[in-house]
Amino acid sequence: MTSRFCHNQGLSTDTRRCMTAPHQPLQIILYEPEIPPNTGNLIRLCANTGAGLHLVEPLGFSLEEKALRRAGLDYHETARVQVHASLPDCLQALGKDKAPLRVFAVSTKGSVAYHQPNYQPGDVLLFGPESRGLPDEVLDGPEITARVRIPMQADSRSLNLSNAVAIITYEVLRQLDFPALL
Repeated sequence: MTSRFCHNQGLSTDTRRCMTAPHQPLQIILYEPEIPPNTGNLIRLCANTGAGLHLVEPLGFSLEEKALRRAGLDYHETARVQVHASLPDCLQALGKDKAPLRVFAVSTKGSVAYHQPNYQPGDVLLFGPESRGLPDEVLDGPEITARVRIPMQADSRSLNLSNAVAIITYEVLRQLDFPALL
């Protein structure tokens, strides 16, 4: 079983899985996240947008850390969060009984600006760890539809992870006409 945790169903064992809700317009994967407040902020973002959040181990923190819970405020109970042992496990869980996944790897090495793809319901945004980004073997993987980037100054290294996820999430939702959002 790939999923070990699901906030929205109050589960904390390997015996049950958080199912992807049919109305989720977007899936967000954090590959080996390291900083608890970033993940907490993204739990809050996903609770407010209806996006699914998937965390790929190893995590650089415990899901019970105060900093994670403080950043997520009271949104932990409404967010759909799954933890997966590996990226292939995560992608397999997301792809069950569906058309082929469209996975957009977000990287400073991306060749396509984040607003250029024509996003579709069910698309997946994949983000790397805060200190190093996605490794080349992930960026070059056959499951990657495109590498996207957020335009920045030439001498800039990267944006904060939770800010980058928010920027692209709202572009995807804008293109989808903000489904199920007021």
